[in-house]
Amino acid sequence: MSDTPAQFDQVIQECRTLFEKKLKDYGAAWRILRLPSLTDQIFIKAQRLRSIEDKGTQKVADDLRGEFIGILNYSIIALVQLELGVADQIDMSPDEAMGYYDKHVQATRQLMLDKNHDYGEAWRDMRVPSFTDLILQKLLRVKQIEDNAGQTLVSEGVDANYMDMINYSVFALIQMEELKKK
Repeated sequence: MSDTPAQFDQVIQECRTLFEKKLKDYGAAWRILRLPSLTDQIFIKAQRLRSIEDKGTQKVADDLRGEFIGILNYSIIALVQLELGVADQIDMSPDEAMGYYDKHVQATRQLMLDKNHDYGEAWRDMRVPSFTDLILQKLLRVKQIEDNAGQTLVSEGVDANYMDMINYSVFALIQMEELKKK
């Protein structure tokens, strides 16, 4: 399985470092966010990516890598909120928040390893805009599930969709890094 686990860990370390720095700046203020707000925040980031990919230009100089990092980190926040529920105020220390971050990264990493085994790392032959589209599709699914009060008939729940968005973001960030090296 090539060096995917090491590349995953490297991407996560970059995302984790940013998350930890923001915790020091803001604390866990995100604890007050309801799931639809998190879904919409991720949607805004994915829409920006798609818009820039379609237009081929951007007017705001923010790094596109930062959008995938944001999607990844907000998806982890969503998994924490799913587990704990929404708080009315900051109710955890940065160390506690990082514990939850690491817990959800580990579960998502295992999912990635399992799927990579079954799919033979097909993602390596994909293009970055495809990851953007897949993230947008997952977001539309999550929005529909949220509109259905969290109920599904035969489909996976929102947690699996957030985990997939994390993994798609990791794959996009790996692909972007590999393209830079070429």
